[in-house]
Amino acid sequence: MVKVTFSLDDATVAEIRRTAARLGTAQSQVVREAVAEYAARTDRVSERERLRALSVLEKLRRAPASRRAGAVDAELRAHRAARRTGGRRSAT
Repeated sequence: MVKVTFSLDDATVAEIRRTAARLGTAQSQVVREAVAEYAARTDRVSERERLRALSVLEKLRRAPASRRAGAVDAELRAHRAARRTGGRRSAT
């Protein structure tokens, strides 16, 4: 483990101490668990972010196609063929 020093306000320290006493565990354990829980929660997309992403996708879905389906299919076939042959290699 690594020992670190942080400056916390009195209310936060009191809450850490109360929680540690209530759980019968070390204050450092309370902080470790709180940080882990916070990190897990911040990895999730918020409702606001989710709605914004859905809005962007809906705009894209409604937008008219910029190319014909045949052109897209031809480009996909070319990419697949390039992958089967090892990609775009330059002649040296």
